[in-house]
Amino acid sequence: MREMSATAAKQRFAEVLDTVQREPVIIRRHEREVAVVISMEDYERLRRARIDDFNAFCDRVGKEAEARGMTEEILAELLRDES
Repeated sequence: MREMSATAAKQRFAEVLDTVQREPVIIRRHEREVAVVISMEDYERLRRARIDDFNAFCDRVGKEAEARGMTEEILAELLRDES
């Protein structure tokens, strides 16, 4: 993974865009890592992974709720607005 200062990234932005097609670029400001620039492909892969993880979590929770006796009817009753 490549690193560069915020000033260098600003001055050589086209180079940053070219580099992120091969590897992420860490941007540093005052000797501190403040950002990472990644390709759109990498971003979409991360986003899909998060969605897949969330769906897997929901499936686990749903199966556990069903195993404990939760039904659609019980859920509807719990969520019904009684105002």
